[in-house]
Amino acid sequence: MMTPDAIVIGAGPNGLVAANYLAQAGWSVLVLEAQARPGGAVWTEESSLPGFHHDVGAAFFPFGPTSPALRPLDLEGAGLVWRHAPLDSAHPAKDGTCAAIGRDLEASKQNLGEDGPAWEKLARWHAGTRDQLLDALLSTLPALGPMARFGPANLLRLAAVAASSGRGFAERTFRTEAARRIVPALALHTDVGPDDPFGAIVGFMLAMLASSGGFAIPEGGAASITRALLKRLGDLGGVVRTGTRVARIVVREGRAAAVVTEQGEEIAADRAIIADTSAPALYLRLLDPGVVPTPVAESMRNFKHGFGTFKMDWALSGPVPWSCEDATRAAVVHTGDDLDDLARFTAEVRRGALPRDPYLVIGQQTLADPTRAPAGKHTLWAYSRVPSVAPGGWEKVKQSFADRIEARIESLAPGFKERILARVIVTPKDLEAMNENLIGGDLGGGSAQIQHQLFFRPMFPYYRYRTPIRALYLGSSYTHPGAGVHGACGRNAAEAALRDEG
Repeated sequence: MMTPDAIVIGAGPNGLVAANYLAQAGWSVLVLEAQARPGGAVWTEESSLPGFHHDVGAAFFPFGPTSPALRPLDLEGAGLVWRHAPLDSAHPAKDGTCAAIGRDLEASKQNLGEDGPAWEKLARWHAGTRDQLLDALLSTLPALGPMARFGPANLLRLAAVAASSGRGFAERTFRTEAARRIVPALALHTDVGPDDPFGAIVGFMLAMLASSGGFAIPEGGAASITRALLKRLGDLGGVVRTGTRVARIVVREGRAAAVVTEQGEEIAADRAIIADTSAPALYLRLLDPGVVPTPVAESMRNFKHGFGTFKMDWALSGPVPWSCEDATRAAVVHTGDDLDDLARFTAEVRRGALPRDPYLVIGQQTLADPTRAPAGKHTLWAYSRVPSVAPGGWEKVKQSFADRIEARIESLAPGFKERILARVIVTPKDLEAMNENLIGGDLGGGSAQIQHQLFFRPMFPYYRYRTPIRALYLGSSYTHPGAGVHGACGRNAAEAALRDEG
């Protein structure tokens, strides 16, 4: 390949989306990936037993079929098939109650009982505004045009949610404890607890997406998303080189001009370099300290990461025997007995303790995609939020904490342990080794708390994908709008580069 117009550092989903948008615009693109395979945390492996296909990171995709950054790429035309379970999100508790929501409005209403009308009001509002809302939330800030199309009344309604804690919104909106735990439990996909100020919006958005696009599951595993992005890029002439770690970015006369690999190869870029890396890695490792403004470097040294993640995968002889019937039909199951249980869990993680009865996000992919396991068998995927560093070290405590996770599932699904054929434990340290953007097992590209969002992601004033270095852009989940396989961070960075080049 001759000198490319653009180099993209990192072949995660945002890097591949950025590369696709640049290639669609006619640019020649080279993607350099440090690992031996592309995809980052969007990949699938037979990690437990032969024939059982487990997603190594992201596993269900509320933005997948609906994101305005992904839809123009027509990944379905490149072979991607989305599957759905009958329900999208179930929330069983030890008292026997089980709230459940999904794309089927009538089923959700029936499940929520006296809170059905309140849910219907929210879901119908979202159904009528979803595309405008996603365009506004996923566009480059300040997104004045998309915000105007969303409309002032809808903005005010959304702002009222954003001004609430998860607990405040839940108690104001719903009557039953079962319904009240839905939004705060969904917020704990990140590091936002039920009592955090301005914390309701994260869980609210996931709940609304469950009601429309649903928690979609790619047939064959998350790697199918990566393969579709690679096919699209290959068709456009883009090149991906794996096993090629970028050691530093060369800056000449204030402009990003080239990269140097760990093997010592210098590769020039004629127009732009886009980094699908962590913000601290870009500013503190890839760039010479002399070209990084002191306030930027200081901000990166104090960067606020989200919770760590402890993940498990199981090969099962049959489906999970949930006591709650709705949980047997849900793509994702969330454990959390009530708001106080979720608050207790959050406090334990924040003080550096391993949760004694961990909150869990549990993925049941084989309910919708039986190709992932041998006939009659099932996979199970789950994670809990944890401190990045465990007391005594992860090697010492990982087996006992895995037992705690299994005990919590067993309390809601008696007989679960009897169906385990094999289990795989993935600690925060393991996640970072797999994908160095997941620092300390942080899945979100930094904290999702409000003070680290919008104009402060990753820092002010560099929130619009540009950096202090000309022709250098940051396009990872460390930029707005953050985590979620929506591709918006990569698309927006690519569009910034294209605008700057006219």
